[in-house]
Amino acid sequence: MSRRDQIRLNDEEVRRFLAASKTLILTTNGPGGYPHPMPMWFLLGDDATISITTYKVSQKVKNIQRDPRVSVLAESGTEYSELKGVVLYGHAEIIDDLDTVIDTLIAASGQRNEEGIRAALTKNASKRVVIRLKPERVVSWDHSKLGGTY
Repeated sequence: MSRRDQIRLNDEEVRRFLAASKTLILTTNGPGGYPHPMPMWFLLGDDATISITTYKVSQKVKNIQRDPRVSVLAESGTEYSELKGVVLYGHAEIIDDLDTVIDTLIAASGQRNEEGIRAALTKNASKRVVIRLKPERVVSWDHSKLGGTY
């Protein structure tokens, strides 16, 4: 078994790690060819999709409109033996639907979906879209699985 195989997370470990994460780094392809990484709060769907809300006029939306290939990274650890992370690759979809944006904002914040919350979010949500990623490729690692041998 390779070292890579030893540290890889299985599907359930990936799901638990992402569910415990609050922020991930969304990387889009910028206008000059440079990667455009941005920290984002997100919602993990039951089907392993990632949903993020952002402003319609943001650079990341412009980048995705031009090139929908993206990656997202969630990571943790401060020592080499603690490093753990997941990178998801795929094509992002931009969803410009007010109800979807509001539902995503509510779910990502952990608030209850009540009429008063929906009304309060409507003005801000009308300026936003949802970026949705259904992963096409997953890369993961957990250095603690090496048991201190490197």
